[in-house]
Amino acid sequence: MFPVDMVTALKGALSGSLENVILGLMKSTTQFDAFELRASMKGLGTDEESLIEMVCSRSNEELVEIKRVYKDLFKKDLEKDVAGDTSGDFAKLLLALVQARREEPSNVVDYEKIDNDARALYEAGVKRKGTDVGTWIAIFSERSVPHLRKVFERYKSYSPYDMKESIRKEVKGDLEKSFLTLVECFENKQLYFANKLNEAMKGKSAKEKILTRIIVSRCEVDLMKIRSEFKRQFGKSLFQTIAEQTKGDYQRALLNLCGGDD
Repeated sequence: MFPVDMVTALKGALSGSLENVILGLMKSTTQFDAFELRASMKGLGTDEESLIEMVCSRSNEELVEIKRVYKDLFKKDLEKDVAGDTSGDFAKLLLALVQARREEPSNVVDYEKIDNDARALYEAGVKRKGTDVGTWIAIFSERSVPHLRKVFERYKSYSPYDMKESIRKEVKGDLEKSFLTLVECFENKQLYFANKLNEAMKGKSAKEKILTRIIVSRCEVDLMKIRSEFKRQFGKSLFQTIAEQTKGDYQRALLNLCGGDD
């Protein structure tokens, strides 16, 4: 990270959303993620939306790295903080994800395992009264992403509802949002972020906190792909939308990060 006196000087010179963008850019992507996670749990109340987005959209490798940096920066365990700030099945799901036990993708397609997992998800949810959330958590947090895509496809041959519809029927609140986020990220992570950016810029004023978090955290990861998904989905460019929905130096900073019109 940059020298502390430079950060202090910038903090003195800047304010609001522009300050958040510039200070965010002075951290590595992993440091930024760690700071955002800490901020979502610090103080009174938890920012569940941030927590869900950060934990459910990051890969195994990213989560392992985030945990290490989080420990270095704050002398705390991310797992313990998540456990202390959440409860019930929502806590169990986030902890299972933070433990980063997801299998690596394999070159061999295991059709039997795909079928077993699809059936297990159906039998743990839609087929029975009540939901065996533990089974859902295990499959969602331990299987590789390519495997899960095939599982969700196969699931349709057991259930009258697809996976997202089943989630909406079976669970509610933060747990529902987390499972839905996972499905969306497994299917197309860049489209997930494009949708979140669009949501953040609907209405009279932009939700600058969400806008800043996504643009800064993804600008060195996959923002070009997010841009093309945004254009494909909404028929106008991310650049144009940011230009219409923000103003001043904050707008200029975001447009620079966006990197061009499509």
